[in-house]
Amino acid sequence: MPQLSLHTPVGDITVFEEDGSIVSLDWGWVQRQERSPILDQARDQLQAYFDGALKTFDLLLAPAGSAYQRGVWQALCDIPYGETRSYLDIAATAGGSPRSVGQANGRNPIPLIIPCHRVVATSHIGGYSGGDGLPTKRWLLSLEDPHRTLL
Repeated sequence: MPQLSLHTPVGDITVFEEDGSIVSLDWGWVQRQERSPILDQARDQLQAYFDGALKTFDLLLAPAGSAYQRGVWQALCDIPYGETRSYLDIAATAGGSPRSVGQANGRNPIPLIIPCHRVVATSHIGGYSGGDGLPTKRWLLSLEDPHRTLL
């Protein structure tokens, strides 16, 4: 499976491709790098995102998950840059409960690009499993809206 690692402000990440689509993004660096056109696009778009120049990713994505998880992940992609939604808001859109949305969020195989960091709890920031956890989530939310008051 082709994979490409890059240095970012939230740590090293590796993007994985299968059959011309992005299938995964993980924190960390892999030794074996194999470029492809979609991985080069992902690298360029991620760099532009971290530079504050890209607000919407335009990549072919193929996250592996149940139909419900894919519905939640699509709802995440519909959250505009610089905005957040609650787990309850996503449940109203994708179905299920705030808890099931949180579980699907935690299983998102393509964080950053599928913006699970934009989902917050009703009374606090919620959790985040990527990078360094909550500091990474706070950093991403501040990147998108520097005037945001974080819970």
